[in-house]
Amino acid sequence: MLERFLERTEFKSYQDFKENYKLKIPENFNFGFDVVDAWGEEEPEKMALVWCNDSGEEKRLKFSDISRESGKIANMLASKGIGKGDKVLLILKRRYEYWQTATALHKIGAVLIPGSVQLTSKDIAYRISAADIKMIIAVNEEYTIEQIEKAVSESPSKVAKGLIGSDRPGWFNFNEEIKSHSSLFERRTGVQEVKATDLMLMYFTSGTTGMPKMAVHDQTYPLGHITTAKYWQRVQNNGLHLTVSDSGWAKFGWGCIYGQWIAGTAIMGYDMDKFIPDKLLKVVEKYKVTTFCAPPTMFRYFIKEDLTKYDLSSVKHAGIAGEPLNPEVFNQFLKATGIKLHEGFGQSESSVFLANYEWFDPLPGSTGKPSPLYDIDLLDEDSNSCPVGEEGEIVVKGVDKPFPTGLFKGYFENGEVSVKCFENGIYRTGDMAWRDINGHYWFVGRTDDVIKCSGYRIGPFEVESAVLEHPAVLECAITAFPDEIRGQVVKATIVLANGYEPSDEIAKEIQEHVKKTTAPYKYPRKVEFVKELPKTLGGKIKRAQIKRENEETAKRTGH
Repeated sequence: MLERFLERTEFKSYQDFKENYKLKIPENFNFGFDVVDAWGEEEPEKMALVWCNDSGEEKRLKFSDISRESGKIANMLASKGIGKGDKVLLILKRRYEYWQTATALHKIGAVLIPGSVQLTSKDIAYRISAADIKMIIAVNEEYTIEQIEKAVSESPSKVAKGLIGSDRPGWFNFNEEIKSHSSLFERRTGVQEVKATDLMLMYFTSGTTGMPKMAVHDQTYPLGHITTAKYWQRVQNNGLHLTVSDSGWAKFGWGCIYGQWIAGTAIMGYDMDKFIPDKLLKVVEKYKVTTFCAPPTMFRYFIKEDLTKYDLSSVKHAGIAGEPLNPEVFNQFLKATGIKLHEGFGQSESSVFLANYEWFDPLPGSTGKPSPLYDIDLLDEDSNSCPVGEEGEIVVKGVDKPFPTGLFKGYFENGEVSVKCFENGIYRTGDMAWRDINGHYWFVGRTDDVIKCSGYRIGPFEVESAVLEHPAVLECAITAFPDEIRGQVVKATIVLANGYEPSDEIAKEIQEHVKKTTAPYKYPRKVEFVKELPKTLGGKIKRAQIKRENEETAKRTGH
């Protein structure tokens, strides 16, 4: 399979890899037909997905199974009017139906929008309006159903609703509906033909100002993740790869489907109710996972377990992404397991930008070296390339030349794809790093204020908006507070309105309010009441100053 899309698959050194890695992209590349169906035809018994949950359910699906079921789903969706370019929101957690439905949407040429089960009705309503969503398919969980129903009832647009495995008024029973449809879904021709340049995916990604932005990828996006899977995560043909991520996050696209299936590995789909280190490690042990990737937060929990209780000998490679890794965690995990953690870095807008590849040993704390897909550089405030040891913003240069495969096409705004983010042929990531004399990159942090808590990206604006809705709040600044386990937690610095006095009770009330107003994981775990917020002469809140004070407090108090 890899030979179809790469001029070469093996390289002698990182330099060889960087200079000679070349993709071959078919004009009408389609992941559903050219990868899933192709594997199903060539190797019908090849395993695609090993799935389990905390209730003891288990499924093993071959590529021929995914091919067949995705064909049925594609025909069912088409019968309901879903065609090329239509936007479909999936809120499916880690249900096995996600893989089948995603493949079906790609075959149709519809635009897949992944969503988290923690989205509120407000979040969903925004997505319906901003992206012109035509259909939502969701898990059968009461909270999610209630949020969707409320959002749809308030929307002027007509949105179809599909529910996994259940009958409910106003919804179609997803699993029942597909039974009556043929598994044969052929490539469309004419106006419905799907080209490599057509849109495929849309990720809603948090920023520091405004509502979440909509990063869009075209049909070539999976090919950009060959570097992610084959050369960073080092998945094995006929192996079993586990990336810990909910399907609502871009990390799922990074580690649970695209590059992995192209490279021929099966996916371990563990639909866990919540993260419990012991349960996750037992899944790795039981199913003999060969390659593994998780956020650093999870490894912080792992090293607190007695790792000698688990047989992790099947694991040949482990990667981390989502936030910088503390070298102490790297060293302790290596000591306990003999496994070196290989950090990688990228965004919802891309495939892997920087990674620790096989041709050099990972350095604790370093995010590695640039992918051959991207012309990566560090620029200072004057847009000059930074010398060794100097901090700068990570950028992708040359996007006005042959466009890098794996990089998003722009942000979806007012029904069109905006390319304003590629000014002067440069994409600015908004992340800071420095480079050592050997070309290793060392991540520093965001140039903006996005908070990374347990691998989640949280935009301060969304949380501030929720906090300010509480009647007791006059002003609020949301910042990151250092946390030993989660990396960072959300902190709310609040000025109370007249008539309210600081107390533990009012802090808890505000926290509960945020949990109900926006996704629960975004709530401020720390609340500080102040008489006034530090501001510039122009009236802007000095969040950088608050963040510095947070760091000083954390160092002084030890937490």
